[in-house]
Amino acid sequence: MDPASTVAAAAPERTWRRQMAARSPVARALGRFARSPILRYLGPGFIVTVGFIDPGNWATNIAGGSEFGYTLLWVITLSTAMLILLQSMSARLGVVTGHSLAANIRSRAPRWVSHSLGATVIVACAATDVAEYLGAALGFHLLFGLPLWLGAIVTVAIVVTAILGQRYHSLERMILVFLAVIAGCYLIELWIVKPNWGTLAPCVVTPRIDSRSILVAMGMLGAVVMPHNVFLHSNVIQSREWGDDDASKRRLIRFELVDTIVAMGMGWVVNSSMIIVAAAVFFQHGTVVRSIEEASRTLQPLAGPLAQVLFGVALLFAGVGSSITSSLAEANVVCGFLGKPEDTHSRFYRLGLVVTSVPAMVVIAAGFDSYKTLILSQVALSLQLPFTIIPLLILARSRKVMGSFRSGPGEFLLAVIVAGAVMVLNALLLYQTFGGTFDFG
Repeated sequence: MDPASTVAAAAPERTWRRQMAARSPVARALGRFARSPILRYLGPGFIVTVGFIDPGNWATNIAGGSEFGYTLLWVITLSTAMLILLQSMSARLGVVTGHSLAANIRSRAPRWVSHSLGATVIVACAATDVAEYLGAALGFHLLFGLPLWLGAIVTVAIVVTAILGQRYHSLERMILVFLAVIAGCYLIELWIVKPNWGTLAPCVVTPRIDSRSILVAMGMLGAVVMPHNVFLHSNVIQSREWGDDDASKRRLIRFELVDTIVAMGMGWVVNSSMIIVAAAVFFQHGTVVRSIEEASRTLQPLAGPLAQVLFGVALLFAGVGSSITSSLAEANVVCGFLGKPEDTHSRFYRLGLVVTSVPAMVVIAAGFDSYKTLILSQVALSLQLPFTIIPLLILARSRKVMGSFRSGPGEFLLAVIVAGAVMVLNALLLYQTFGGTFDFG
């Protein structure tokens, strides 16, 4: 390049530096952040976060807030911390190997193990679709009066168009907008209901539980770590470019961790807000709410019509957003376990996208009780969860697979404890769902 071209190329940079020097320290910090390369890597964690605030979480959070007030807020804090650990391990596996969790299991496990695990994951994905599509259909019903079966059809059309009709990065931006709308709705609801911040603040980090609240707490905790999200994170991280050398991978892993913490932090805010609103409205009036429809009906006379509309809008965006990400995960899982390219233009990808949504459509069209359907879908996820977490921990600890990036003894031990706790809580929740009783008092 000739000297004149070099000077011309450097002029915008000098102009930017002069402008930055004239700004306040806060403006300078924001300007530097805006030019930070980390912004190019933010996104995959937010795709996963939508599944963290899906309709299944809505049901457990509303029940917890309406029955026990603010006391179970700490469960959301704990579950978010657990989720960050497992999701970051999944994303690191994708960065280091260049393949998704599904593809790694297929290539490294015996064929019968791979096929068995693949079958359980696909069943869990189909169960996930039931909850996600039902939540979106409920949103359409609450806002526009559409019957559930019609709302589900509209949701499927949106999902297929979004996944097949757009490039991944456009899809990522769409999900970010969805998350912003959901968070915005709940921030306005917090302003409307005016919770007691002095009372609730200690509950965010102070464990408090008894024999009455243990089951609801387990439901809240067990609904956070979902199989399809663990698989999805190892796949969507492939959308970011990085070099083959260890230094480039370490840099991406650092950025990925920031992305995961920020995204899961946003999920923590939304889930906590659900409990706070339910506590400030329903618990304060002595009303225990155990279904999403009941929450919407009860919200209007207690908090006003705006709160009810915001509730419906947030539910609709959460249902559609989580339907998109769950369908994205399902198609990737089907292709990964079949050894096919995880490409939206492939026949197997489109087949996986359609096949796993059929059971959800059948269940919704049959008119089953929505609350019981949500519970049974969470049971299916609970049964599958060990078959997702255990392979992840084995692969993340393997020197052959991860090399110098494998989990250290401390991280692995912590992950084993977290995985064990999640699986035990899910097992107890499953036991209680089918009529078992126990008392920790």
